[in-house]
Amino acid sequence: MKGVGLNLALAVLKFTGGILGHTYALIADGVESLMDVFSSLLVWAGFRVAAVPPDADHPYGHGKAEPLAALGVALVIFFAAGWIGVHAVREIMSPHQGPHWGTLPLLVFIVVVKWRFARRLDKAGEESASTGLGAEAWHHAADALTSAAAFIGITIAVLAGPDYAAADDWAALAACVVVAFNGVIVFHRALGQVMDSAAPASLVIEVRRLAATVPGVLGLDKCHLRRSGLALLVEIHIEVNPDLSVREGHDIAHAVQDALVAGGLAITHVAVHVEPSRTASQFSVITS
Repeated sequence: MKGVGLNLALAVLKFTGGILGHTYALIADGVESLMDVFSSLLVWAGFRVAAVPPDADHPYGHGKAEPLAALGVALVIFFAAGWIGVHAVREIMSPHQGPHWGTLPLLVFIVVVKWRFARRLDKAGEESASTGLGAEAWHHAADALTSAAAFIGITIAVLAGPDYAAADDWAALAACVVVAFNGVIVFHRALGQVMDSAAPASLVIEVRRLAATVPGVLGLDKCHLRRSGLALLVEIHIEVNPDLSVREGHDIAHAVQDALVAGGLAITHVAVHVEPSRTASQFSVITS
């Protein structure tokens, strides 16, 4: 929730600076910060729902709420890009007073603050494998780029004189393209999780390694992973001695499940399919 307070404060600074400094680029930047407030609330709500334990209606938990929140962030980004673009074109077509140089130090401060915050969120997202935090990081980075574009446009307008008063509006128009591109990236990543896209190969390799260390496992066949919010769900096929009893095969399957859940990969559910190692016959043991 720190991001909400930060973005509210920055939005006030941007709107104040944009109105007093006669620059639409900074006002558009303020709109982007307001969109950041809304997206931060979406991510926070997604985390709260994703943390709800499994129940009878949702036996696999509520983890999908997290990438769904990220999809919401992407839609917010698209809306902000469209709003900024439309109003930038209107400003370009309407003669107006050029921006004041006093807005430049403010923009430098804003770019530094937003970029550092985006980097912190990106690191937290990578460490927790959170799509929502990753989406927030991209959104804050887009906000920093919008401010940087505004800085360039205002600098041109101030140094080049009245004939280039619309330079900051062109900067806002260019920034909306960058913002929209970031929205596409966020949307693609979140949609991949909602559609159960394959987990990274490095995770699959680690899951197979952990399963192979369990006593009684003679080989591995299929291994499928999918992410549900911050958790991983695993389906794996193991090979065991065909002369074992059903009870013994069942115990090995449970041992595999326990090893994967305790492996530090945020695995919460494992389905183990047991196959005989040297014969065509097979049987299944599903553990949950």
